[in-house]
Amino acid sequence: MSDNWTSRRIRKALGVKKCNGSWEAAVEELTMDQVITIAKEKSSEDGNLTGADIRAMSREVIGTCQSMRVCVDGMRPKKVIQAMDAGDYDEKFN
Repeated sequence: MSDNWTSRRIRKALGVKKCNGSWEAAVEELTMDQVITIAKEKSSEDGNLTGADIRAMSREVIGTCQSMRVCVDGMRPKKVIQAMDAGDYDEKFN
């Protein structure tokens, strides 16, 4: 198993060995800045992310957060994607 997996990078950023398996027990949370940092690291090191730009690659990282039951900025990942679509995070990507 590669150390460059997105899930491993998320766990490293959280400082945990394992994430909770349900939303009811989920306490882990990343900031959007941490998501962007993970996306930038992955894009420069191994090129595994397929997004055309850092916004798209960050959405991929957020998708992994969804499956890991990790919130971003206090919201579930699907809500963060909706907020991104609404332009709430535009200043982070310009």
